[in-house]
Amino acid sequence: QVPLVESGGGLVQAGDSLRLSCAASGRTFNFSTSNMAWFRQAPGKDREFVGVIRWTGTSTSYSDSVKGRFTISRDNAKNMVFLQMNSLRPDDTGVYSCAAARIPYSTLWTKPQMYAYWGQGTQVTVSS
Repeated sequence: QVPLVESGGGLVQAGDSLRLSCAASGRTFNFSTSNMAWFRQAPGKDREFVGVIRWTGTSTSYSDSVKGRFTISRDNAKNMVFLQMNSLRPDDTGVYSCAAARIPYSTLWTKPQMYAYWGQGTQVTVSS
C-alpha cells in the first residue's frame, strides 16, 4: 500500500497555474501530527525543497525560488495536502513529490532525509 499519492500534474504554458494534491492512506503514520512537505526534481538535477506546512496548518515555509508564487495548504479531516502553483515558469518543470516528516510535532525541516514517507510523484511540465 502506497502511503502517499500525488495527482494534478500536467503540461502547461508559462504563466499558467496548476494545483497538485497529495492523499495519505493507510496507518503507516499519523497525518494530523506530521509536517508535510513538497519536493521536486528535474532530470539530471538534485532533489529540491519546495515548501512545507506544519502539522496544524498554521505555519509554512517555502524556498526562495517559489516564494510568492506557490502556496501549500492541508485538510487534516481528509488527510490531504495541496500545492497551488501560480505564475509557472519553465524552470518549475520536474517531478513533484509530497513527503511526511519522520517525527511528529517537529520543526519545519527542509532536508529530504527528515521525511520518512514519500509518494511516487507527479510530473509537471511548463513550456515556454
